[in-house]
Amino acid sequence: MRIDIISIIPELLESPLGHSIMKRAQSKGLLNVHVHQLRQWAVNEYGQVDDYQYGGGAGMVMMCEPLARAIDQLSAERSYNEIIYMTPDGQRFDQRTANRLSLSENLLIICGHYKGIDQRIRDHYITLEISIGDYVLSGGELAAAVVTDAIGRLIPGVLNDETSALTDSFQDDLLAPPVYTRPADFRGWKVPEILLSGDLKKVEDWRYEQALQRTKDRRPDLID
Repeated sequence: MRIDIISIIPELLESPLGHSIMKRAQSKGLLNVHVHQLRQWAVNEYGQVDDYQYGGGAGMVMMCEPLARAIDQLSAERSYNEIIYMTPDGQRFDQRTANRLSLSENLLIICGHYKGIDQRIRDHYITLEISIGDYVLSGGELAAAVVTDAIGRLIPGVLNDETSALTDSFQDDLLAPPVYTRPADFRGWKVPEILLSGDLKKVEDWRYEQALQRTKDRRPDLID
């Protein structure tokens, strides 16, 4: 899979995408992430990519021309399954969306900044708008890193044990059950006996019951 990300501050993406599982995915050649500095498509020699908004008001707006040039050039080189804009008023990102996007061959992500991007880019280029929550960040870079991580770890071969992702929270519309590791008794706090029994069927049943109860307690909306 290839993910192209357009940003005016590419440095913000270096750390989250350059370590741990994302680094491993790219080292294995299973995921290729290319971050593009939008200013290379700027409208003038000063690197301008934003301007005042029509109608007045606080906050600058990312201009049509640089974004259109960037998208046109990258789209001429490959076909994208989705052109994604990270925005607080987009569709709430969830595991189902991550699962679907992980099956893509090429994705293009646009990171907004300032007051956002000119609406005409959203109208004519963007195929999917994503929000990672009901709050506003300084820019779309951190949100793009979240989406890239959530998608990338689902690609077969990225995780050492591929079944791990299948038991994560939200995969079956349930939260994950509690997990424990050694020692079995720490300060008198003991691991549930069922997990030490060696009976895989009983362990799986226990985990399902715990996942169901945790979901009812913490996220009843998922049950509904």
